[in-house]
Amino acid sequence: MQSPNSAPLETASPPLDLLKLLYAAAVRRAMPLHTIGAFLPPPPKGRTVVVGAGKAAGAMAHAVEALWPQDAPLSGLVVTRYGHTPPRPEGLTQRIEILESSHPVPDAAGLVAAERIMAFPQGLTDDDLVLCLISGGGSSLLTLPAEGMTLADKQRVNQALLDCGASIVEMNCVRKHLSRIKGGRLAAACAPARVLTLLISDVPGDDASVIASGPTVPDASTCADALAILVRYQIEIPSAALAHLQSGALETRKPGDAVFANSEVHLIATPQQSLDAAAEAARAAGLSAYILSDEIEGESREVGKVHAALARAVALKGQPFQKPCVILSGGETTVTIRPRKPGAPKGRGGRAGEFCMGLAQALQGQTGIYALAADTDGIDGVEDNAGAFVTPDTLAQAAQKNMKLTVYMDRNDAYGFFEALDALFVTGPTHTNVNDFRALLVL
Repeated sequence: MQSPNSAPLETASPPLDLLKLLYAAAVRRAMPLHTIGAFLPPPPKGRTVVVGAGKAAGAMAHAVEALWPQDAPLSGLVVTRYGHTPPRPEGLTQRIEILESSHPVPDAAGLVAAERIMAFPQGLTDDDLVLCLISGGGSSLLTLPAEGMTLADKQRVNQALLDCGASIVEMNCVRKHLSRIKGGRLAAACAPARVLTLLISDVPGDDASVIASGPTVPDASTCADALAILVRYQIEIPSAALAHLQSGALETRKPGDAVFANSEVHLIATPQQSLDAAAEAARAAGLSAYILSDEIEGESREVGKVHAALARAVALKGQPFQKPCVILSGGETTVTIRPRKPGAPKGRGGRAGEFCMGLAQALQGQTGIYALAADTDGIDGVEDNAGAFVTPDTLAQAAQKNMKLTVYMDRNDAYGFFEALDALFVTGPTHTNVNDFRALLVL
């Protein structure tokens, strides 16, 4: 509810400005420098080595460098997405090397990074400490194909998993079993040193074994699980790798394995914490705020339609919430890529844009409803936008330009649709990643 001393929202803050403010609050809560200090231990008797991967790995490395005692040994290397290395703060000494590679499909630079990271902790003793900095995106950035597979094989399987609409849990189950670094194998390379894994979660449920495919944590999934997923989505792998999966030779490191005896895991930022921060910002602006869930999965456009139905019920019936209010949600939806019609342009965009197309279609131009869906890493798919806005005028503006939303949906072209309406939300890389952010403002 609005506070007695607050101005009406329409005059105090334009709707899209408020949505941007909520997104900024969510991202700020997940920034490594604000969160990582509480989890850093005292320097060990021996060396401290840093390894890691993910879209937030560069910012996490900078945070460790800033907070680690200057007179204590510190070295290491991490890998992040191309263009996601943050500017180095003035006066901060570089002690951790930051590499870059490709996301969401791995490349040769990611292969080199994985090889170097696997080799870096060798020769450590139980007097030494390994800080492993992990965030979403690490599955692609840190690629080391299993026996019987080449980089080209991994790229093809990865693209197929992205295109078929598999969930993040399914994708990373396959990735773990077709890797020589994921699924706890990096932890084995660090033994007998103490391993402290610091995580920024980008997955529903905050399962450490799923985040970046869990390179330093136990994995309960099996080769049989990975095989079942490949069969379900009709994804082929080389015969040698298939035989290794069938025999169990590519099994990951399991709970109870001795390599984890000197290992700890801490979540330093989660989707729920970021949604809580956005809700707090909304309430400070005089609005009621409701968080649906931080674990929403499913086909992006269908999730958009469900959100639209809820927002329309609030706008038209005052159920289940009273307006004005903000409805927030997070999680990781999926996009199934439709076959492209001959001669049709290639679609562009990601989960957030796809959600917005489904949302706009179902809202039917309902007055008083504004929305922002964006990825908290600042990149929706592989384009330059974080997401997109939906307003009561979205469909009318498209009609004025002779644009049919269904045509753009048929080719998964959310970027093209919202670009033509000047409704893309562009932030650049945020240097963190707690996955999908969605905010619906009902006035």
